Amino acid sequence: MGGARRLKLDGSIPNQLARAADAAVALERNGFDGGWTAEASHDPFLPLLLAAEHTSRLELGTNIAVAFARNPMIVANVGWDLQTYSKGRLILGLGTQIRPHIEKRFSMPWGHPARRMREFVAALRAIWLA
Repeated sequence: MGGARRLKLDGSIPNQLARAADAAVALERNGFDGGWTAEASHDPFLPLLLAAEHTSRLELGTNIAVAFARNPMIVANVGWDLQTYSKGRLILGLGTQIRPHIEKRFSMPWGHPARRMREFVAALRAIWLA
């Protein structure tokens, strides 16, 4: 496919801390371009710290981190620290989650998710510029 950009191939990094580093190393060793964590029953950020420590070129991302359950200052600091520690390899994937999870799991009100996400991202950018 002449002139086409190379297609990237990513894989999963488990949220279980005991498995995260080995999984990331295996992804990098096997030629994957990136490794992603998802927010389920564990934090999506901590496994990426271990992955960053044990790899050198693997892009690292959250797929997704629930934005509305967190304070923008916390996300900004964690994101900045991971980006610095990984030497620029973090891709911060944020999401709104679905209404039942926000209301029941996180005991937060639901409403205007697109507007709230724009505000959340604007807050992150303002914090990073400060």
